[in-house]
Parts: sequence; structure tokens; C-alpha cells
Amino acid sequence: MSKLFPDAASALEGVIKNDILIAAGGFGLCGIPERLLDAIRDSGATGLTFASNNAGIDNEGIGKLLRTRQVKKMISSYVGENKEFERQFLAGELEVEFCPQGTLAERMRAGGAGIPGFYTKTGVGTQVAEGKEHKVFADRDGIDSTYIMERGIFADLAIVKAWKADETGNLMFRKTARNFNQPAATCGKICVVEVEEIVPAGSLDPDAIHLPGVFVNRMIVGAPYDKQIEFRTTRERETA
Repeated sequence: MSKLFPDAASALEGVIKNDILIAAGGFGLCGIPERLLDAIRDSGATGLTFASNNAGIDNEGIGKLLRTRQVKKMISSYVGENKEFERQFLAGELEVEFCPQGTLAERMRAGGAGIPGFYTKTGVGTQVAEGKEHKVFADRDGIDSTYIMERGIFADLAIVKAWKADETGNLMFRKTARNFNQPAATCGKICVVEVEEIVPAGSLDPDAIHLPGVFVNRMIVGAPYDKQIEFRTTRERETA
């Protein structure tokens, strides 16, 4: 059965619903599944929870869904570039679960590996540790240290962006886009991918494949893309 769908809306048909948990790949505006996020917005689904490193910026990335009030909760590491996110959070309109960046990546990876929980030192003694199980283990130097338990993320849907894919769904990510797209893709019950280019099966170097096609259920070609810039900085032209 072909995994390739003609567009984002058809790829999400029967998958996107109200009140589901979505793991979204990307880092800032790099490697975000733009076409799929647009289709989720257009679907009108509400009460959504997103596990994502960040929420993009105002009206870009998940920021588009914040504008339309379709997001109920964010599980995120960094939220500093989104004024609407900040406004909704401070007004009590948006539930936020802050999670250290490495811990969030590991929670996704753990969910993809079927691991319901793990222990980490990160966050011990901070608000991140409140309400979580604490346990003492000997560290690599044999010294007893306190760890907190974090839960793996098991998402209803994973949406990611890849650079290249073959027809069977084997994926290659480009540079920074590999950070969260790879673990996010593995932790969803259904994984929908948008790619820049699809090549014939067998044409990708097996050693260069970052995610096997067994994790991928549906794909679309999202290209062409416009390169978005989070911060545009310029300098004054110097006089000759």
C-alpha cells in the first residue's frame, strides 16, 4: 500500500480529532511540519495538546493554532518568541507543562521505544521536580545522587518534516531538523510526514537513513518552502 498522499488534508483524514496529543517535530522555525500544521488548523480540531520543543513564533508554526485557540496545552521547553503564547499563559487560557529540552527529547524517544518512564538528574531541586517521584541511585562515580522520574510520551499523532524520503518511508533529516523530528516521529501511534523530496526505493544509502520507514504511516510532498527567519537583523550601510 502506498504511503504517499496528495496533500496534507487527505494525509490527516481520519487521524486528526479533538482532544488528542500531538508530537510535533522541529526546532524554532527549522524543520517544522508547516503543511501539516496548516491542515490541522483548517480542520477546526480543538482541545489539542502539543508536545513540541517550542510553539514557533506569532502566526508561524504552532503559533497559528494558538491564534485560532485550538491548543489546550503545550508540553514545551522554550516559549520565549511567541507573544500570543505568553499572553494566553499569563491569562490562564493555556495550560503549559515546561520540560527541559534534553528531557523532552528523551521523553519522546522513550515513548517510541515503549519505555513508560525513566530517571534523570535534570530538574532536581527545581519546580520541574515538583510532584514527581524522587529516587536515589549511585551515579557513574559511585556517589549516591537524587533523580526524578519523567514519563515517556505516547502521542496519538506524530507530525514531522523530513528532507528526503524513499517510497517506503525511509527518512533523512537535514542538520538541525534532526533534533526533534526523529524522536517525535517514533512516539506517535500514527506518524504523518511531510518531505521536501521523495526518491525511488533503494536509492538512499542505507547508512544515511535516520528513521526507518516502519515508523512512517503517511507522507506528503510539502515543497516548495519559503525560508522563515525568526529574527531578522540588519546593520546600517557604512558610508564610503
